[in-house]
Amino acid sequence: MYRAKRAALSPKVKRRVGKYELGRTIGEGSFAKVRFAKNTETMEPVAIKILDKEKVQKLRLVEQIRREICTMKLIKHPNVVRLHEVMGSKARIFIVLEYITGGELFETIYTNGRLKEEDARKYFQQLINAVDYCHSRGVYHRDLKLENLLLDAAGNLKVSDFGLSATEQVKSDGLLHTTCGTPNYVAPEVIEDRGYDGATADIWSCGVILFIMLAGFLPFEDDNIIALYNKISKAQFTCPSWFSAGAKKLITRILDPNPTTRITIPQILEDPWFKKGYKQPVFDDKYQTSFDDVYAAFGDSEDQHVKEETEHQPTSMNAFELISLNQGLNLDNLFEAKEHKRETRFTSQCPPKEIITKIAEAARPLGFDIQKKNYKMRMENPKAGRKGNLNVATEVFQVAPSLHVVELKKAKGDTLEFQMFYRTLSTQLKDVVWKCEGEAEDNSATA
Repeated sequence: MYRAKRAALSPKVKRRVGKYELGRTIGEGSFAKVRFAKNTETMEPVAIKILDKEKVQKLRLVEQIRREICTMKLIKHPNVVRLHEVMGSKARIFIVLEYITGGELFETIYTNGRLKEEDARKYFQQLINAVDYCHSRGVYHRDLKLENLLLDAAGNLKVSDFGLSATEQVKSDGLLHTTCGTPNYVAPEVIEDRGYDGATADIWSCGVILFIMLAGFLPFEDDNIIALYNKISKAQFTCPSWFSAGAKKLITRILDPNPTTRITIPQILEDPWFKKGYKQPVFDDKYQTSFDDVYAAFGDSEDQHVKEETEHQPTSMNAFELISLNQGLNLDNLFEAKEHKRETRFTSQCPPKEIITKIAEAARPLGFDIQKKNYKMRMENPKAGRKGNLNVATEVFQVAPSLHVVELKKAKGDTLEFQMFYRTLSTQLKDVVWKCEGEAEDNSATA
């Protein structure tokens, strides 16, 4: 049975960018998307962030993107997502990143609840190591949150997304003045817009992350943004009873609303709770830094542009990609209708065009606007929910001639609203969804 499935998952030609073969979309933002890819020379899996040049130019984000790329090139730390290279075509920028298989720390806590103290301490130690390294090179993240903390296959932390990082302090007072970050994680001085030091603001965000890892919920939360900001500005939070005395003391010193008295990273490194079981990071010095590819990617010279090859048919998933979707490497589990925090997948034996049509027909009565292109579709609810308009990206992938994987991802909006939407939608798709386990049991019964 396993061999038969494995044979059916033969790879097909996909869209290629230079030496990389592109696969499914694994992330999406307002002006960029991230796709799984494979280096055809080394067979190494990577993640490629794709940006539309025209859109970036219209939004006047060229310098910010260039800064993000140059910043990531400066950072070579075992707990920071590595940038391999940058490529450019006439219309797009391709940022080739280390592919992290373990998922978001957010998902781990969302699914399983709070962490054990020793696990939280390990991740916090790795986070502080990474942040300290960045700060020593004049780089401040400014948007540290659980969603930007990934876990690799070995269970180690990887900090991602330097899109809001700052490598210099531009005002004469030596302070940053741009308000960045996610509201629940930002420091009081950032909210109050009085100018702030990037290092102390990042430390506050690290404290919020430590609290969430140990508690399973946010220290500062309110549906009213003004009330939320008031709680943050006054550091109004309560540590749960299960926090150890050492953890409580450290968090209180980090979540100090006064940035001048807030604990510093050198002081954190000497904290007794922090130091327990501490391991020094191990660096890999084989990578050299060059910015030549950055200048070439943003340039207009066609000689330096990478070649793009595209075909208009459902993207095929090879065996490696299918396995990468399942941490347990159990292929049978892939063929269940399986719900994740912000995405879900099911398999179907229907033709891809029929799948897209059926999903659209089920979504329209729920109030969603539909945009279709080939075997991809966008569904957006024009009525704003708790976190804005719910926007769902859908794509059909071919696994075998008569088998497809359908992936629905929350692109924007509230996670719980997305899950409620999918549960409602799936009741209308019973003739489209194929459940392998049920069929396998039926087949074995009749065999």
